Amino acid sequence: MRRYARIFKEFFRTCLVEELEYRSEFVGNLFSSLFGILVSILMVQIFFYQTDELGGWAYADVLILLGIYNTLQGLVDFALRPNMPRLLLHIRMGTLDYVLTKPVDSMFFVSLRHLVFWRLIDVLLGMGLVIYGLLQKHFMPSMLDVGFFFISIMAALLIIYSLWMLLMTTAFWVIRMDDLSFLFNSFFETARFPVTMYKGWLRIALTYVVPAALITFTPASSLIGQWNVRATFAAVIAAVVFFWLARRFWRFALANYTSASS
Repeated sequence: MRRYARIFKEFFRTCLVEELEYRSEFVGNLFSSLFGILVSILMVQIFFYQTDELGGWAYADVLILLGIYNTLQGLVDFALRPNMPRLLLHIRMGTLDYVLTKPVDSMFFVSLRHLVFWRLIDVLLGMGLVIYGLLQKHFMPSMLDVGFFFISIMAALLIIYSLWMLLMTTAFWVIRMDDLSFLFNSFFETARFPVTMYKGWLRIALTYVVPAALITFTPASSLIGQWNVRATFAAVIAAVVFFWLARRFWRFALANYTSASS
């Protein structure tokens, strides 16, 4: 574990040095992120011009959920989005061979090698929106609320990583499909709003088939004091199962991999 922490630290250092060469882009990216989160808040306000609740959630609650969504999106864009589409190129160009010869776990390398630091702006803005939502709600989470929130947000990150890894691993067989990330983005967008606003089969699917409900709804519920032991436990179990499936599927794909360069 320490070895991989040191390797990730080295990835972190080299990517940071590379990104500092383009400091002027930081201001532009900051305004871009601010504009994006303002549009999201405006969209929520438009909903609440017509109603007092969204899926049983008040305005401040939805802001907290939206803040958690933006925080997760920032972390995804920081660590996963720069790497996942590259896997398709590695397979198509045959450069995955070089990755496999390195003395490091190949799944770890292909999914965390490149980092985009300015995306951490979205993490900070998302956390700021969570604090603003709590102030609007006049609610201070207890230590127990924060504990359940921390467990569920860690589970959410592992679920996101595992689901995207499962999807991108299919690139070993469908290398002509240019943008598998589009499918993941479509799924992730559903976590922007409380799962309780969806009805019928869609709500069942987002809860039990592709667990979008565990990504933002469970952490947000925990933070506002509405945590549920069963839901948090289910999130942890789902995270472990999906990560196990992602590892197994990756190893199966490597076992059937034929180099494009040979």
